[in-house]
Amino acid sequence: MTETRQARTDASSRATLGKAADENFPVAPFFLPRAWRDDLMAVYGFARLVDDIGDGDLAPGGADARHLGVDPAAAEDRLVLLDALETDLHRVFDSTPHHPLLRALQPTVRRRGLTPGPFLGLIAANRQDQLVRRYETYDDLLAYCELSANTVGRLVLAITGTDTPERIRRSDEICTALQIVEHLQDVAEDLARDRIYLPAEDLKRFHVTERDLAEPTAGASVRALIAFEAERARALLHAGLPLVGSVHGRLRLLLAGFTAGGLAALDAVADAGYDVLAGPPKSTKPSLMRQAGAVLLRARREG
Repeated sequence: MTETRQARTDASSRATLGKAADENFPVAPFFLPRAWRDDLMAVYGFARLVDDIGDGDLAPGGADARHLGVDPAAAEDRLVLLDALETDLHRVFDSTPHHPLLRALQPTVRRRGLTPGPFLGLIAANRQDQLVRRYETYDDLLAYCELSANTVGRLVLAITGTDTPERIRRSDEICTALQIVEHLQDVAEDLARDRIYLPAEDLKRFHVTERDLAEPTAGASVRALIAFEAERARALLHAGLPLVGSVHGRLRLLLAGFTAGGLAALDAVADAGYDVLAGPPKSTKPSLMRQAGAVLLRARREG
């Protein structure tokens, strides 16, 4: 029995890993080699755990806090939990971690020669979420995406042994776009957490106020703003498309799936008339398959 499978016997870890089915893109699809799937799920488990701590979405019961050695009296303090997680992350590289998801991560780290940097970036992004509630400029948002999203793409390339400088650059474009897409889908949810990831300079440009974002449906100015940000994300996805054509076989299918997931989500946003306040627009399977086919066709032409 692998350590990844052992982690899944823990209820809180199983709940965390189960969220993979709700992502815009396939995390570890069946067509990949088993070793890749296990490693991708191990990285996903860590990334999802970090985000769940940062968002206050841990499974009920306090098991994650107990695994991390956090006193129950401090278990609601997200910064305390993130500090404890960082301590346990360092154990992945030099001893034995306590949390089941980090124990599952350790064989992946050793097998693939991964370094602490990307994992620390994910923790830093979620610390930032506790301290920074608004982003003044698009460049400020891109700096956040560098920590919260681009690190994940770099880990995927490292796991598959394909991390060249050019591929990393293209991966960063795709991952930043995917993060922006997620922000567009979750405007109302984020606002409920007192977070706005739409740059303040863009809100001013489109004459959108925070009160406008709190409405049950989007008015014309909000829709125009969301359309603008969606086109930015689409342009980033298209800029990153050469990454898909630069690899082959099942990895090409995986990266096409990531990219197509973002494009299909943007289609869903457009189909909703850019009204993301009524509920997060979700892509359909036909739309995802159609976009995946288009991405693969372009990769075949360019690869």
